[in-house]
Amino acid sequence: MSILGAIADDVTGATDLAAMLVTAGARTVQLLGVPAADSPPPEADAVVVSLKSRTAPVAQAVAESCASLDRLRAWGARSILFKVCSTFDSTDCGNIGPVADALREALGAGIVPVCPAFPANGRTVYQGYLFVGTALLNESGMENHPLTPMRDANLVRVLGRQTRARVGLVPFATVERGAEAVREALSALKREGIAYAIVDAVSDPQLATLGEAIAECRLMVGGSGLALGLPAAWRRRGWLFQRMDAARLPPVPGRAAILSGSCSRTTLAQVAHARARCASFALDPLAHPNADTLAAAAIDWSDRQPLDATLLIYASASPERVAEVQAVLGRERAAALIEQAFARIAEALVARGVRRLIVAGGETSGAVVSRLGLTRLVIGPTIDPGVPWTFAPERDLLLALKSGNFGTTDFFTKALTMLEARP
Repeated sequence: MSILGAIADDVTGATDLAAMLVTAGARTVQLLGVPAADSPPPEADAVVVSLKSRTAPVAQAVAESCASLDRLRAWGARSILFKVCSTFDSTDCGNIGPVADALREALGAGIVPVCPAFPANGRTVYQGYLFVGTALLNESGMENHPLTPMRDANLVRVLGRQTRARVGLVPFATVERGAEAVREALSALKREGIAYAIVDAVSDPQLATLGEAIAECRLMVGGSGLALGLPAAWRRRGWLFQRMDAARLPPVPGRAAILSGSCSRTTLAQVAHARARCASFALDPLAHPNADTLAAAAIDWSDRQPLDATLLIYASASPERVAEVQAVLGRERAAALIEQAFARIAEALVARGVRRLIVAGGETSGAVVSRLGLTRLVIGPTIDPGVPWTFAPERDLLLALKSGNFGTTDFFTKALTMLEARP
């Protein structure tokens, strides 16, 4: 039986969480999409189900999350983690609150701890406010996100607008006093009728404290940073043994390609860095406002590149350019166009021998793995915090799925160099 069953609202977030668990020595399997009702339980300490529910209609997000919960419970998971982005991506109506409400009701859970902090990537929560580096969330560039613009950094307010239940806070000073103080604070909030508690965390030791405090909770909501403390807490309870080979992947020779759909500041810098080192092609949705023709232009370009060239195909653009495209095509149509084009491009590149594929952006990653028909990823070594290499056995493909805001400026080239350096 698995100790943890996780439901992630996008593919890169699921991979991020799985990487953290593997690094901590927990055997982890990532499943892509809702597991089939007759699928056997994976042999793993943790099972992470990755959905594409962050920006889906609320009813769909709730239905897929609950169906995933049914499978995880049938497989014997002790605890459930609803994994959300470390920038708490959502809108005022969801989907974090509605999905959490449905999971909480199904599990009969009491108070639910909520913490998206990931200090290694600059995500911290203090007095309920989410920071990205030194900036408040709503001043970090996330206010310009094309699908889920975040214009309020106060997570108590953000979640409070999405749920029917009351939201409280376990502040920094309480977390500093240790796991027992956190447990007592959660119990006190529960007695007051609070259903969700935003928990502050600004450092890895505080996440370790939180892991010990909530290890036996039925339901928790947060980012991959929670995985920093949970495996150690499981070992203290005798549920988990350290595994030294959890991140080993098979060698896979073949051509390399990078597909970037994210428009985050971080990814824009990574694309600029890689353009000087790769054969690059920019998608132009205004010149080709059809997914088939947009993809065909990129595929035709790729066919004319040297076989030893690393391919970089990107739709990453400045906020001004994104606004221009959305003004002409509409927000939803523009997003769908880019996702569908990248899905077609990925399929064509793999058919042409690409075996090392990096994808930037949660929505883009979801579209790509769906088009490739992948259902399972084996989690490998970490490239940068929150981003591992993975192996897709169904396509004999090494795959790195990167959240838009993650990774150093040289992430793309570093990831490929890392493979070349392996024995």
